[in-house]
Amino acid sequence: MAVDYTVIVLYLAGMLAMGWWGMRRAKSKSEFLVAGRRLGPMMYSGTMAAIVLGGASTIGGVGLGYQYGLSGAWMVFTIGLGLLALSVFFSARIARLKVYTVSEMLDLRYGGRAGVISGVVMWAYTLMLAVTSTIAYATIFDVLFDMPRTLAIILGGAIVVAYSTLGGMWSITLTDMVQFVVKTIGVLLLLLPIAVIKAGGFSEMKAKLPTTYFDPLGIGGETIFTYVLIYTFGMLIGQDIWQRVFTARSDKVARIGGTVAGTYCLLYAIAGAVIGTAAKVMYPKLPSADSAFATIVKDELPIGVRGLVLAAALAAVMSTSSGALIACATVANNDIWSRLRGVIKPSGASGDEPHDEVKGNRLFILIMGVATICIAIALNNVVEALTVAYNLLVGGLLVPILGGLLWKRGTVAGALAAVIVGGLGVIGLMAGYGILANEPVYYGLVLSLAAYVIVSLATKPTDAAVLATWRERLAGRGAEADADEPVGATQ
Repeated sequence: MAVDYTVIVLYLAGMLAMGWWGMRRAKSKSEFLVAGRRLGPMMYSGTMAAIVLGGASTIGGVGLGYQYGLSGAWMVFTIGLGLLALSVFFSARIARLKVYTVSEMLDLRYGGRAGVISGVVMWAYTLMLAVTSTIAYATIFDVLFDMPRTLAIILGGAIVVAYSTLGGMWSITLTDMVQFVVKTIGVLLLLLPIAVIKAGGFSEMKAKLPTTYFDPLGIGGETIFTYVLIYTFGMLIGQDIWQRVFTARSDKVARIGGTVAGTYCLLYAIAGAVIGTAAKVMYPKLPSADSAFATIVKDELPIGVRGLVLAAALAAVMSTSSGALIACATVANNDIWSRLRGVIKPSGASGDEPHDEVKGNRLFILIMGVATICIAIALNNVVEALTVAYNLLVGGLLVPILGGLLWKRGTVAGALAAVIVGGLGVIGLMAGYGILANEPVYYGLVLSLAAYVIVSLATKPTDAAVLATWRERLAGRGAEADADEPVGATQ
């Protein structure tokens, strides 16, 4: 394993080096939080694909393929569909808003303080996403070094916190590009063909497995529908995803680059399911479906290649973890802490001190990073934590966000009612039906929508001046450019 260890150590050292390089570029709030809003199509596509394809998409996607066959692709496939929908229908408008958080968008649209409550919900979601990504380090480092769970979480988490704190979005963008390349080579170009060949090819796989493994809907219609509600709609409204949209240098880059990334996700979904199906042929009685990825990598790949593929898994986890971490810190600082202190300032307002803002956001990344590591060590059930996070996100925030973008009659009172009724409804329904049940997100969405429509129609319409400002921002004309935003673009 010496060669494999060398590959992994060089990869981790490279991540830290890029964090240091990113620190030299992140001299302003805009640079630190959204990479100066100047990513070109190549970097934008790569980093967007990297953040949405994390450990759950890689290790979990292969596990679903092992358990259900080709229909196991649906989880990751719905993530790709969500990214495509966001890119085609909403990304251009989102990019033109020139904000930093989803809550800022809600305040801008409704002309009220809808952002405080929505910020708390979004913060809880991004924190849990960061925690569940951090826990995944334990699985990978256990395969690599037979390392205790706590030490693995601390090591993996510390590396992500270090490069994220140093350079913010610039460091994360650079590391995500490397991670995107590593994942493409490791999973698509190496592991996929090797796994199929080792399993004897598709004809042998079909001969040894039940026909349900090759049924596109074998995982079940209700499961697919739930994936669409949670992951497809979750892609439309998550702060971690929106913050990447904010990095695009133009609405055209956001639309085209996101479409490329979404298409890549669809291919990645199919690849993971095929790898899992091949693993089922080679290892029909694994104790856990989620161990399929690590088993096939450890036993079937040659020296060096094995290290690269394990680095790909590590890259998948790190990209999601770092994206969730900076999103969590951005929401905590800009939407919650600054409001609690009563020092709310519009984006780009005169008198801002870019250097102090960078220090403040850097401090919040460090604080949220340490909290993430501590919670990850204490938490055992990853699936339940992630389910709670997505149920709260979709049940509480989907309706007011999409309603604000699509329905001009929506009001701030309606938005607040949707967040509160939907969020509390999801929590209550999870207590009644169980955390992993499908009903909470179904009924929570219905409650949120009903509250939004009824309260909006029962209250005074949003002020015409607020809507006029909103339309100007959507058109890209009303926003002041970031005072510290440099000229130029990065491909």
